[in-house]
Amino acid sequence: MSLPDDADDAALFRAAIGPVRELPTPPAPPSKPRPRPNTRMRDLDEIDARTEFQRALDEAPLLAGDTLSHRRDNVPPRVLQRLARGHYSAQDEIDLHLADSQQAEAMLRRFLREAIDAGWTCVRVIHGKGLHAPDGVPTLKNLVDRLLRQRSDVLAFHSAPPAQGGTGAVLVLLAAR
Repeated sequence: MSLPDDADDAALFRAAIGPVRELPTPPAPPSKPRPRPNTRMRDLDEIDARTEFQRALDEAPLLAGDTLSHRRDNVPPRVLQRLARGHYSAQDEIDLHLADSQQAEAMLRRFLREAIDAGWTCVRVIHGKGLHAPDGVPTLKNLVDRLLRQRSDVLAFHSAPPAQGGTGAVLVLLAAR
């Protein structure tokens, strides 16, 4: 049986060259870089935060006799009504009297963090009515209102009933941990 000429040529070539080593396959070229993730939700959150902040700046500050009241959209109005009437018992309280605004803010943040860690659902914050404020604007009352509105773990808050401090204290409902 005779081999075709192509086979003879290939055999002659291999015989002339001798043993060969196969080259490793080159690595695949780098793939096209993935696009950066879209930050659409972060941008929307930033816009919401700026809008809320601007709204807070545009609002007139609370005065000594004003009632603090706020609830998240997912909290039924009935819960806020019950809170206003004092139907929820405060499991702990903090008194911010005699603290300047920086101390009061730090104390309130720490108190709320500890309350949530302890599993408490309702606490009382005593901020005072601000009757002796030099400009007539109660600093601590406005600070407490601003800080509580910003926290996602605060479901609702309302000024306490008269027997529990009235407009000088606020009852706060906290989210479960």
